[in-house]
Amino acid sequence: MNAPIDIEAVTNPPRRVRLLRSALDRTQDVIAPLIDLFRPHVSGLEMLPADGRFLLVGNHTQFIGGEVLLVPHFVRRAIGTRVRPLADRRFGRHRGFGRDLMTAYGGVVGAPETARELMRRNETILVFPGGGREIAKFKGEEYHLNWDGRAGFARIAIENDYPVVPVGLVGGDDVYKSMITRDSALGRLSQAISTRLTGRSDMAIPLMRGVGPTLIPRPQRMYLRFGGPIDTAQPDCVSAQEWVSSVKKNTQQSLETILAELLAIRADDPFHGLNPLAWTSAVKPDPSGEPV
Repeated sequence: MNAPIDIEAVTNPPRRVRLLRSALDRTQDVIAPLIDLFRPHVSGLEMLPADGRFLLVGNHTQFIGGEVLLVPHFVRRAIGTRVRPLADRRFGRHRGFGRDLMTAYGGVVGAPETARELMRRNETILVFPGGGREIAKFKGEEYHLNWDGRAGFARIAIENDYPVVPVGLVGGDDVYKSMITRDSALGRLSQAISTRLTGRSDMAIPLMRGVGPTLIPRPQRMYLRFGGPIDTAQPDCVSAQEWVSSVKKNTQQSLETILAELLAIRADDPFHGLNPLAWTSAVKPDPSGEPV
């Protein structure tokens, strides 16, 4: 389970994956105007290290496609590098088109040694420390980070002197609304079912709704912000474990601050529900990242 994947298969994939990657690259160029049409609120791109040698650390939302699509898309547009998202290790057991698609997009299975090898190759990497348990949120858990026991990203970044760039997304947890709390009767039932099926209660799926009582996604504007790079060079006077804890804490606090700022911006934005009548009054970021 912890064994690294074949890194050569990622950097030099078979022809079918190369063709799929080329098609995805063309698709990204084609859909750029469509993404812009929905006016995502994006700030902080000017702080990205131009050499692409950094580890992006983000938050998962219930609308996982938002962060997985938008973060790599805007990094590529800003500095021209391909982002390598680290996927849940369970994807390592998958084969076929789904695995090829993930590889073509740049994704790799998130084993520690794989991340180290990507850093040795100076790749741009994206990780979500909360993993899958941060996706399915019960009522009241929106935009809360769930990083208990997850410090591996900090340890590997320190080992390789890799800057950490926090990146927060708001909007994805509003596409669907959770209708029950975790400690409600239905919430406990959902966790019990999840434990029986997967052995994990933290992967329980809550009762959700989209538009009205349906599962049609609610139109939502996305708010994306990149924070300043966090230096991971270890001071001589600090032990390795203390520094890992410090880097993790600083990253989490920075990301929580970003999410709070984006939620405040969203609250004052009349276009947050993608209402066409409010298009012209949509909040726009200025170079400092503040709304104008």
